[in-house]
Amino acid sequence: MERADASTPLNLMGRISIVHVAAAIRNVRAMDMPQRVALAEEISKTQPNMLASCLVQTRLGLEASAVDILLNILLVCYQGMKESGYQWPVISEQEQERHLKRQVGAVLFSEQMTDPIAAEQARGQYLSRHPEQPLLAYVLNETNHRLVDVAQRGAEAESDKYLMMASINLVNCIAYADAQSRAV
Repeated sequence: MERADASTPLNLMGRISIVHVAAAIRNVRAMDMPQRVALAEEISKTQPNMLASCLVQTRLGLEASAVDILLNILLVCYQGMKESGYQWPVISEQEQERHLKRQVGAVLFSEQMTDPIAAEQARGQYLSRHPEQPLLAYVLNETNHRLVDVAQRGAEAESDKYLMMASINLVNCIAYADAQSRAV
């Protein structure tokens, strides 16, 4: 398990490594439906607000197929948390809302820049400084696959932004939570 040394603040070094993300993806993909349901039930007990933030997306107009993608992302994120050897606190609705506001602010900041090169640099800086880069890369890849698919079918909808926002918010809540190392 990768850990920060005493001189490296945890918020600058991810706790969920690429090895953890790969194992989480592999484990979730290998699960049958009863195992996925069991993992979702575990999430409902340990991270109920994260699960609720995914399930509520249908009320915002997100298609059921996109919610399925979001739930799969949650399963992988949660499995990655378990793989990491850290214990996460329950992520509250208030924390989710706080991170969503920060995320929207960061997006608006880059979009309102008049210099496209500076805007691209701002987005690149956000990505390069994210504390959970492997998990963020996985989430961006999964959501991009969905967005490319709907674009190719000409089925884009305003609600598609909720998939991206909700999935990135899951990663941000995990990244900035005060997780503690479990005794080995």
